[in-house]
Amino acid sequence: MFHRILVAVDGTAAAQRALRTTSELALLTSAKVRVLHIDTSDVVYDTVVGLEDDAAAHQVLDSAVATLRQAGVPADGELLDGLVADVAQAVQEAAKGFAADLIVVGPHHRSRLATWFSPSVSDAVAHQSRIAVLFSAAEG
Repeated sequence: MFHRILVAVDGTAAAQRALRTTSELALLTSAKVRVLHIDTSDVVYDTVVGLEDDAAAHQVLDSAVATLRQAGVPADGELLDGLVADVAQAVQEAAKGFAADLIVVGPHHRSRLATWFSPSVSDAVAHQSRIAVLFSAAEG
């Protein structure tokens, strides 16, 4: 089934749900997990602006890895820097580099109008992926 799972996290409630889903699946399949967090930047006029400081980015990653390890899942982490517009591609490249056979993402539920102007990263990952992508379920 799945032997190498990449889970992308961003520190939100959706990412926490993705971690729970990943943990349960990894325990069932004895999969190894890589947690990916991307420290994003955006371009404003002609300046690249960091959207998260390095300490916060490391905290998101370290916390996610610790959560999985406490559940008994063999996990490591990867922290990348990237532009917001390139996040989906960075997830794909990280999955390929890890030889993942599953990507888990926690989708953010947004309005159709918001999605029209700025497609979600999770949707972009799913559309670009050559491997399986699992959207963790929303709570409720």
